[in-house]
Amino acid sequence: MGHPEAAAALLEPLGRDLQRPECVLGSRTGDVFVSDWRGGVTMLRRDGSQQTWIGRAGTFELRPNGIALTRDGTFLIAHLGDTGGIWELERDGRLTPRLTEVGGLPLPPTNFVTVDERGRTWISVSTRRSPRQRAWRADVADGFIVLLDERGARIVADGLHYTNEVRPDPSGEWLYAVETFGRRLVRFPVRADGELGTRETVITLGDGCFPDGFAFDETGGIWITSLVSNRLLRLRPDGRLETVIEELDQEFVSRTERAFAAGAMSAEHLGPIPGTRLQHVTSVAFGGPDLRSVYLGSLHNTCIHRFRAPVAGARPTHWRIDLP
Repeated sequence: MGHPEAAAALLEPLGRDLQRPECVLGSRTGDVFVSDWRGGVTMLRRDGSQQTWIGRAGTFELRPNGIALTRDGTFLIAHLGDTGGIWELERDGRLTPRLTEVGGLPLPPTNFVTVDERGRTWISVSTRRSPRQRAWRADVADGFIVLLDERGARIVADGLHYTNEVRPDPSGEWLYAVETFGRRLVRFPVRADGELGTRETVITLGDGCFPDGFAFDETGGIWITSLVSNRLLRLRPDGRLETVIEELDQEFVSRTERAFAAGAMSAEHLGPIPGTRLQHVTSVAFGGPDLRSVYLGSLHNTCIHRFRAPVAGARPTHWRIDLP
């Protein structure tokens, strides 16, 4: 797909004044939905305008991490604040809890949420430790995955190594999950009742790679983002891994690797990266009428970035939903 550094030079900024645009959702119209740390979701319209919907939380500050668009045009938000949980945001600002506990226990800070073709909600929690930085290590694996369906909410996978994005593949037969500090993409067979089978490792990544988000393309490829190294990777259908985009600060990567090896990662290692635009690539989404526009979210930008891909993305579950 060309030279990764040259590809990075072709990135186009999109949006303005965003706060921690970690999660991105593409649409068939070319509009993009972005999580916004001010407490809601920002829509970047294809005409260059933008609109932000802020939830009226009242008793706490909503900290959106993952977001999902439901069939009725409302948003589900994974709240990364101390109170955790999944919250439903309507476009008039109304905010209601969708899920705040599982198994009788409150949900910790909640990382990601997505809705599949059957209307089931899949949720990831990275760690039970508080603060979360205590799990930025090689020897902590206490993340889990929750399924919310007509039977209620239950933990369907546990003992993951800092669970990040999760979603079914286009067939619906497998649930894929990123383990950020396990440096792995894994998958589980999905049974008819939503329960998961035995975990399989899809790929383990190496030096400088701390995976966060992923998306499927129409050929069976999987696009994976990496914190710290500002990489966008593609796992080809034949199993080979290629680097699509890379924007390294090698000293920053080396310093973070040393801290990770010592079990001493802290906020500075996921803080702003000197001299780079991408600032910890977090999520990747396909959009536009032909699904060849690729959007990249990040931890510390005030915009997202866009480029054109040589292959189209797999059609996401929210593809048929149009917001006025």
